[in-house]
Amino acid sequence: MRKALRWVLSLVVLIGTLSTAGAATAAQPDTTDIKDRLLAIPGVSLIEEKPYPGYRFFVLNFTQPVDHRHPAKGTFQQRITVLHKDTSRPTVFYTGGYNVSTTPSRREPTQIVDGNQVSMEYRFFTPSRPAPADWTKLDIWQAASDQHRIFKAFKKIYDKKWISTGGSKGGMTATYYERFYPKDMDGVVAYVAPNDVVNKEDSAYDRFFAKVGTKECRDRLNAVQREALVRREPLEKKYAEFAAAENLTFHTIGSLDKAYEAVVLDYVWGFWQYSLLADCDSDTIPKNAKAATDDEIWNTIDAISGFSAYADQGLETYTPYYYQAGTQLGAPTIKFPHIEKKYIRYGYQPPRNFVPRDIKMKFQPHAMRDVDTWVRNNARHMLFVYGENDPWGAEPFHLGKKARDSYVFTAPGANHGARVAGLVEAEKDLATARILKWAGVAPAAVQQDASKAKPLAKFDGKLDKRDVEREMTLRP
Repeated sequence: MRKALRWVLSLVVLIGTLSTAGAATAAQPDTTDIKDRLLAIPGVSLIEEKPYPGYRFFVLNFTQPVDHRHPAKGTFQQRITVLHKDTSRPTVFYTGGYNVSTTPSRREPTQIVDGNQVSMEYRFFTPSRPAPADWTKLDIWQAASDQHRIFKAFKKIYDKKWISTGGSKGGMTATYYERFYPKDMDGVVAYVAPNDVVNKEDSAYDRFFAKVGTKECRDRLNAVQREALVRREPLEKKYAEFAAAENLTFHTIGSLDKAYEAVVLDYVWGFWQYSLLADCDSDTIPKNAKAATDDEIWNTIDAISGFSAYADQGLETYTPYYYQAGTQLGAPTIKFPHIEKKYIRYGYQPPRNFVPRDIKMKFQPHAMRDVDTWVRNNARHMLFVYGENDPWGAEPFHLGKKARDSYVFTAPGANHGARVAGLVEAEKDLATARILKWAGVAPAAVQQDASKAKPLAKFDGKLDKRDVEREMTLRP
């Protein structure tokens, strides 16, 4: 009996030794080159690698199902990028909600945690578009499922904490991803994310434009916008000449007249989205609209709204956005009390006017209500950052009593480029400390005192672009 017991004990020791040895072996870092490790992921192929000091930067394709509910019904190549720092660092999962940049860049959370960054091109933005394109497969759940598959594949290499982020439509995307796959990320940092819960109720935007900035600036911008419609005939003649010179066409929106009014009605919104209050005094904005020349009115509208925005050539790139705005995301409609009705022929036009007619659209009013309800009741480790003077922040996300370790902060005087760095000191410190904590890299001093929280990586003027990403006006 005693002999048998010794044998059992010896076996236990042996098993323990083997287990310990196995664990020690498993803990050894993989010394395979990171490019080879990335290309070993099923479905990943290399487009190009670009050098950047201190990083490896890869532009990749990743094979995705067209329909995540029916993966066998076809695939497409989705473009992603990887800014590789070190597998021992946390990873930030970024999407802007549109095309992905193939130039090395670092989002604010990536600088804060000194981590890796995986960036995803949103489905249906070329070249990440299935062929043929079944537009019914462009929705927020399918896009969230794209992120989920990428995360599962890359988590095998980047096995530390992950934080998702994005600005504007990218902030919306990060929020939707969290709603559908709440167990994937360790934290979410959503910048300037609009939350259009009830598409037909847009009075919040009217209240915003009645108070934003100063009365002097509002009056100045409103006067220019009105004057552009008063002078519709001579300025549309100039527009026709511009369109002919640039080979612009207007089949999707329907006419040059519709495009002209759409550009002009974007003017005030576009100013507050991309500019600061101090810019109101710049030479770009005529001080006296009625005394301004036609060229001065044209130039200021073009500088802020862009006369190519609603031509076919300007709309084509953003067809996926307008499709989603007209099917799930919603779109704002605002009033213009400073302009007489006789000067406005179409008003704010719906997304349907900006999508080719052969693409069918049907709005789903439940989609944003579902997300809003989920965030209010289930938000965990979520940070929303808005700009005080950004029109898109007029309808923000809100947190309910059931939200945990989540925050909504507003940067004073900021536009659509609001960042954590622009928050008031106490909120900036808290936000930075929570991001570090969620990423698992908060120093002990920061865990005890948020005021000591600082980005772990130094600012890089080329890598860390802080200017608002200027897309086409009236798109988040």
